Amino acid sequence: MTSWIEVINYVRLRYEVLEETDDWLRFRLDTAGERTQQVSVHHLPDLDGSEWVEISSPVGRADEVDLLRFLELAGLPELGGAAVVDGLALLKHVAPLEDLSIRDEFERPLTLLVSRADAMEHELTRRDHF
Repeated sequence: MTSWIEVINYVRLRYEVLEETDDWLRFRLDTAGERTQQVSVHHLPDLDGSEWVEISSPVGRADEVDLLRFLELAGLPELGGAAVVDGLALLKHVAPLEDLSIRDEFERPLTLLVSRADAMEHELTRRDHF
């Protein structure tokens, strides 16, 4: 069984943590060229007692991107979903924490999501704000 502490420790050892609380981490990854991309990992308890991990990465400010194009790009099968939270257009992926394989069910979706969010940010905003 994988614990939230194991996820936190994994992230701390590999990435530059920008901000952290008991149930949330925000950190930065290098992407193509000299670009970087911020990503957040949230610990989500479920009503039935199961624990979940949510990975999210901003694409841009919702009021500055073409939201229809954002949803079209986010609809590709290897991603979890899209949302607007606190004015940010985000790509998101959620996985159960119990029996989570750090390499296959955390790191792989993390790198795919961050790479796609960065490409979408570049296409939709022409900037590297996040």
